[in-house]
Amino acid sequence: MINVNEEPLDWHPGMTIRDILRQKNYRFPMLVIHVNDVLVQKKDYDTTTVPDGAVVKVIHLISGG
Repeated sequence: MINVNEEPLDWHPGMTIRDILRQKNYRFPMLVIHVNDVLVQKKDYDTTTVPDGAVVKVIHLISGG
C-alpha cells in the first residue's frame, strides 16, 4: 500500500509514477511529483519505481494572471 495525496492506493512490484498517474486519472500537463520528499522529473515518470509504503505527493501547478 502507498499513500498518494493522503489517500491509500494499492501497490504492486515495479509500480512507476506513470502507473500512479493512470490509476488516479491525473492528466493535468503541469505536475510536480515527490516520492518520499524526493522530486521526480517528468522525463523519469516511466522509469521511476515507487517502493511499497511510499508517500507520494502530486501537485497540480496552476498559473494565470
